[in-house]
Amino acid sequence: MGIGELDREAHVPEGRPKGTAAGPRTLAEALRARGDDGLAALLRARPDLLGPVPNDLTQLATRAGTRASVVRALERLDRFSLQVAEALAVAPDPAPYPVLLDLFTGGHEEPEIEAALPRAVALLRDQALVWGEDDRLRLVRTARELLAPSPQHPSPTGLGPTVAEATAGMSPGRLQEIVAAAGLPSTHDPVSAVAALTGLFTDRKRMGALLDTAPPEALSVLDRLVWGPPYGEVTARPTAPVGWLRDRGLLLPVSPRTMVLPREVALHLRGGRAHRAPEPRAPEVGVARAYRPQVVDSAAAGQAYAALATVEELLKSWDHGGPAVLRAGGLAVRDLKRTAAALDVPEPVAAFWVELAYGAGLLASDGEADERYAPTPAYDDWLDQPPAERWARLAGAWLAATRAPGLVGGQDAKGRTLSALGPDLDRAAAPEVRHRVLALLATLPPGAAAAPETLLARLRWERPTRGTTTARSTPPATAGPGVGTGAGPGVGTGTGAGTGIGTDTGAGADSGAEPAAAGPWASEAGTGRGGGPGTPRPAADLRERLAHWALGDAELLGVTGRGALSTAARALLNLPLDAPAGQAAEGGGVEPEVAAERAAELLEPLLPQAVDHVLLQADLTAVAPGPLLRPLADALAVLADVESKGGATVYRFTPGSVRRALDTGRSASDLHAFLAAHARTPVPQPLAYLIDDVARKHGHLRIGAASAYVRCDDDALLGEILADRRSAPLRLRRLAPTVLAAQTDPSSLLDGLRSMGYAPAAESAEGDVLIARADAHRTPPRTPPAPVPDGPPAPDATLLKAAVRAIRAGDHAATAVRKEPAVPVTTGGLPRTSAAETLATVQAAAMTGSAVWIGYVNAEGAASQRVIAPVRVEGGFVTGYDHTADEVRTYPLHRITGVAELADEEV
Repeated sequence: MGIGELDREAHVPEGRPKGTAAGPRTLAEALRARGDDGLAALLRARPDLLGPVPNDLTQLATRAGTRASVVRALERLDRFSLQVAEALAVAPDPAPYPVLLDLFTGGHEEPEIEAALPRAVALLRDQALVWGEDDRLRLVRTARELLAPSPQHPSPTGLGPTVAEATAGMSPGRLQEIVAAAGLPSTHDPVSAVAALTGLFTDRKRMGALLDTAPPEALSVLDRLVWGPPYGEVTARPTAPVGWLRDRGLLLPVSPRTMVLPREVALHLRGGRAHRAPEPRAPEVGVARAYRPQVVDSAAAGQAYAALATVEELLKSWDHGGPAVLRAGGLAVRDLKRTAAALDVPEPVAAFWVELAYGAGLLASDGEADERYAPTPAYDDWLDQPPAERWARLAGAWLAATRAPGLVGGQDAKGRTLSALGPDLDRAAAPEVRHRVLALLATLPPGAAAAPETLLARLRWERPTRGTTTARSTPPATAGPGVGTGAGPGVGTGTGAGTGIGTDTGAGADSGAEPAAAGPWASEAGTGRGGGPGTPRPAADLRERLAHWALGDAELLGVTGRGALSTAARALLNLPLDAPAGQAAEGGGVEPEVAAERAAELLEPLLPQAVDHVLLQADLTAVAPGPLLRPLADALAVLADVESKGGATVYRFTPGSVRRALDTGRSASDLHAFLAAHARTPVPQPLAYLIDDVARKHGHLRIGAASAYVRCDDDALLGEILADRRSAPLRLRRLAPTVLAAQTDPSSLLDGLRSMGYAPAAESAEGDVLIARADAHRTPPRTPPAPVPDGPPAPDATLLKAAVRAIRAGDHAATAVRKEPAVPVTTGGLPRTSAAETLATVQAAAMTGSAVWIGYVNAEGAASQRVIAPVRVEGGFVTGYDHTADEVRTYPLHRITGVAELADEEV
């Protein structure tokens, strides 16, 4: 057989594997029967199976059944698919499809369930959680162990163990007593006794007749246990109704004080249903309010512009070095308060803006000895971009970030406060939740805002709380005794987690605290604002809070407007702009960079256009009627102080702001010309007088470095300074009629004289006036923080194709039928032949173009088996096409342990 024939043989078509007409016997055989598309779908849904690429299908099946992989797969099921898996865990193994259907319908017609069940079974089969034909459905063993009931972990369905499991270890005599009390003929061995009880409890007619003879109080006890938890505490002296149930096996002991309701009895009482409330259909996302799409886009554009202004204001305030970095990392609480006050927003919102700038790579620590936060060089590049492109960059960073600013102010599992920009804010589920929330908004009609409670219900259905698809609890055998106070056989929820079956004479049933069980999965802890110090929160609760935060953050950022998804956000999310309402939104297949460009193009016309003028007023203020061009905004920010922001920004001119402009090297005439060029109104006389007055005094005093000195041509002015009591801290003395010396540094001297109302100027050692330029402090180049992945990344099509091909080739090498050697000697599964036999066999294969099976040990001592098609044998090496590695390789002959020809049917 040549290389082409062997390659075609490696790709098994869809259908049953060879020799398995009755269906696959193992999960590996079921995977072997899949086509390449089916294997690719499995690896795409469970990318953890690719780390590293399995050698063959047997290894893939083994890895798919490991506990960690199965837990991850179960966590990603929707509610109904998980309910199907839970039903299979309590069904016979294997379970025919009709039996599974009856566990949901109870033998009645349920069109909705009948339509949804095939989809759920197909999903479980595609993800290798279920295998086998419809007449023999099998849940993988690890999933059954996780979901099946046990004394430590009751089933999520609320069902308990079977009669056979509950009576394991019970004495034969006690079994015969139960059989006799139930009205069954005695048997000769425990196995037949258990079978007789099981047959009774699963026979609807006979079971109904038995329950017809039960006391009403006994039926009340069963009603309390039927939907779970199935375990209950009994007192030392159980009442007659409890004794009646125990004698007939309707309650079976699992410990001296704990009874359990057998699964067969519970199913009879439930009418054959495994779940009280199957949920075959996802809840619809309701519409809270609808707006015109133009209104939504306008509102979102306004929020987007405000977001840009807020981020710019934040980083501009940290231009010369922001707050110090805490020793443990992050921003101090007092610094967050100052930032919130400066931005005029609540602290949680300030934390969001700080984290957004950090996630976009615009903010980082400078790495100095006195480490502080400061803008990065990328911030300057960001400022040079058009506003719509700047917004697209911020929104893209928010979508991909795994950091959750909403956690700021809460506490971690050790009781430590979580700080903004700190190291413990990453939550791997955050990007997925954000994308899913926005995708659900995209399914609504354009302009429609979702009702939050319906959106959260949909998210809970798509990713149900782990271990809480139905009411569950830990049995009292592990959680402590229950205390019942019901009348006679009253059944009450105990102070433990089980049901207390009491004997007191009170009235009614008690309802003590019943903590939820951990379930088969270990619970995950999260914290957040409002939980209180050290309050543990399950992972599902964290997902709900992430969804709440996603809705609020999207509104702040302008991704949504009035709660509805904007057109620009649809483009950024790579969603079709004209998707019909109610359909699941799917990506358009373009690159993220192209999607960002489309979003910017859609947003640009809606943003306010920059203006090149201001309106000067007589009260020393200037009004900017819109966003200013950046050069004008930067220059005006030096010349005036921002007094108020909003639709129009108000600037106020003060002596200090004018002096600040003069310090940059501008003269009074330059300032007059600047205002005249950019003002639509005449320059008011008070403003002109203010500029001229400050300019006349500016630089009249000169301060240089001696340790510091003051010189002035007007000796009377220096005498005035010396006579002023406010100059005492500067410790001035006259060196000459026009020079004063100070015992302080020049900067302190400058500040001191300015506080006294003078306008001194600094000068260099050469006597020239120093120009104070506002050079911003920047960090070294920094990359944005990398998101913390939630498991392995999704594989692309190229990787999937290569992985499937490698697994097929390795499986062919492992399962190829080989001829038995003349002297069949094997060690560890590898063929063992002499050097002469090995050389002769590979030479013959090279001449005939056939494939052979070899055992090979590499330089590290790792043994493997391979199928190769030799093409050249010379110099102690054999070169051939290795079907396992899917490439041409060269092997030293002395490392080949043995060789065997493939069987005739494989040639």
